[in-house]
Amino acid sequence: MILIKRNLFEKIKAHLNKKEITFIVGPRQCGKTTLMWLLIEELKKQNKPWIFFSLDFEKDKVFFESQEKFIKKLNLEFGNTPAFVFIDEIQRKENAGLFLKGIYDRNLPYKFIVSGSGSVELKAKVHESLAGRKRIFFLSTVSLKEFINFKTEYKYETHLKKYFEIDPNSYELILEYLNFGGYPRVVLEDTFSEKLAVIHEIYTSYVEKDLSYWLKIEKPEVFTNLLKILSHQAGKLTSFTELSNTLGISIPTLKTYLYYAEKTYILKKVSPFFRNIKKELTKTPVYYFCDLGLRNFSAGVFGKIEAFSEVGFSFQNLVMLLLEERFGETGGVLHYWRSKDGAEVDFVIDVKKEIIPVEVKASFLKKPAISRSLRSFIRKYAPKEAWIVNLSLKEEVKIDKTLIKIFPIWELLI
Repeated sequence: MILIKRNLFEKIKAHLNKKEITFIVGPRQCGKTTLMWLLIEELKKQNKPWIFFSLDFEKDKVFFESQEKFIKKLNLEFGNTPAFVFIDEIQRKENAGLFLKGIYDRNLPYKFIVSGSGSVELKAKVHESLAGRKRIFFLSTVSLKEFINFKTEYKYETHLKKYFEIDPNSYELILEYLNFGGYPRVVLEDTFSEKLAVIHEIYTSYVEKDLSYWLKIEKPEVFTNLLKILSHQAGKLTSFTELSNTLGISIPTLKTYLYYAEKTYILKKVSPFFRNIKKELTKTPVYYFCDLGLRNFSAGVFGKIEAFSEVGFSFQNLVMLLLEERFGETGGVLHYWRSKDGAEVDFVIDVKKEIIPVEVKASFLKKPAISRSLRSFIRKYAPKEAWIVNLSLKEEVKIDKTLIKIFPIWELLI
């Protein structure tokens, strides 16, 4: 069976030579454990000593009762020989950050590779305690680029542009991704019924384990209803008052739930674009889903999108994910824009003191169509570039000093 190649693998492998802790974070079941075992396979080839612990395993938990017990176990296995120590699901250890900090600060001859799901406990305590002692690598669910390369058995890995330009089947793969998203186990299943069973299990384990148990949410059914509502209005302005009234919870509780969903990599909050930072912090955000399969499952349309004419906000959600992937590591921040007179632009990329407005069109454009809203933004901010992402058209036009680049979605992968 062909493995799904993860783009993060080479970066993490290169970091194995660094003293600081290699910290892999990401949503539940995104492939963190698999990635760790692939790293172990590389170490085996080089005859380098290693050990793997998982806090999901009862037999391993005993070694984490204290720092002394853990260090004694490592000394038993390796003595003073340098070795690689893998710890999976670290968020299951109470005060995990302090536990790891105390071990790291003893300057032992071991390299630690640690993974954890993104829970509030993990974000608030582990990362803070390990300041200056770790490098964080974020692993998402399988990206569109990783998905397409896997589905085409890596035949077009070095020339995806030609594949999209020549092969009409490439659009079928984009539609498949829009339907099922990128959870690895979902991608690997062949039938709809199997994919549905897997996404149901992932969703249930997320709500019951990550939220109900770890985050102490008292009413998981309210959280489920919140995700259902947001799945139908992804990318639209969020009315906290309306949501709290619909769900029967207070606005502070609602905001807490939304915060949990962000920190567990289920939702992505996009704030409005303003030149005044105070306004940006107080104005209404919009929410997108970090995985389209989970979004579709929440919305009741998992696997039911038969044509691009039906994709709606899923396409906009996909563009958001691609923009995040492209600009996230360079410090780019994603916003949306709304004016008082009703003009709106889907995204504004704020990167390196430049701004790029982005309009999303889930259609096969035949000719350039510059909306009133985009023209309004260009008049107000005069950006060097503006983008219109669609399904087919590639063209450039100019308005005043702004170059408008119209291009198909797959160009965001190149």
